[in-house]
Amino acid sequence: MSRNLSITPIGSLISKWGEGPIFWEEHLLYVDIEGHALIRLHVETGEEKVWEMGERIGTVVPRQSGGFLCAGDSGIYSFDPNTGEKMNLADPEGDKRPDNRFNDGKCDPSGRFWAGTISTVKKSGDANLYMLDVQGNLFQRVNGVTNSNGICWNQTADTMYYIDTPTKEVWCYPFDNSTGRIGEKQVIINTEEVDLAGSPDGMTIDAEGMLWIAMCHGGMVVRIDPQVGELIDKVELPCVETTACAFGGSNLNRLFVTTGIHKSLKESNAGKVFAIDGLGVCGVSASPFAG
Repeated sequence: MSRNLSITPIGSLISKWGEGPIFWEEHLLYVDIEGHALIRLHVETGEEKVWEMGERIGTVVPRQSGGFLCAGDSGIYSFDPNTGEKMNLADPEGDKRPDNRFNDGKCDPSGRFWAGTISTVKKSGDANLYMLDVQGNLFQRVNGVTNSNGICWNQTADTMYYIDTPTKEVWCYPFDNSTGRIGEKQVIINTEEVDLAGSPDGMTIDAEGMLWIAMCHGGMVVRIDPQVGELIDKVELPCVETTACAFGGSNLNRLFVTTGIHKSLKESNAGKVFAIDGLGVCGVSASPFAG
């Protein structure tokens, strides 16, 4: 792909472990998991607003009715940014699996919230993917994962894409947008088999139906064709812990990438959000929680 790329850190905040970006109303919402923070970043001015959440927060989505829906240590909860009030909506593993917490998640095209858990002690198969519908009912949709991560849907809303990071695989499921039910899993690609550094983490989709995946520990985002399971592009970034990505900007043609701080490497911009311009592709609009 011929283009002139610009890769620029934006904002001043340095996250311990940035994650879960989503573009909404001129802002990038994202979280600092280990910094226990929810951040709203204006992508043009760089202005930031930070809310301390008092716990590890794995993901955030906007609510159609206002405020945010979050998932983290204490389960799934709503958050009112004006008052700071948190209201717990579901915590399916709080008592049963104390070493688990919620990790990445997003809303499907009908506004249901999907979020999965991670075993912080890396107990294989001990985590799950859940769906919260607009009436507040919680359903377990995929079980037996270890590190639930990137999730997105195609524009026709008949396919869901999903990542359980330690498998090094990207999966797809037939998706029923009217009910939120999924069919049998299929493996699209194994990133290890195509010799990609790192592990697949956060994920988004572009208007051409191609997947963009941040490779944690790999210092890059990659573009995958899910129809044929092929790597078609990759963009390297100047820090190794590239965690998640989302399209945004007024034309949805900028790819924003969250990053984290490596345990031992000294990287000047690690923990910042990077904006990639010049890719020549656009994303699709994010879906808020409709409940």
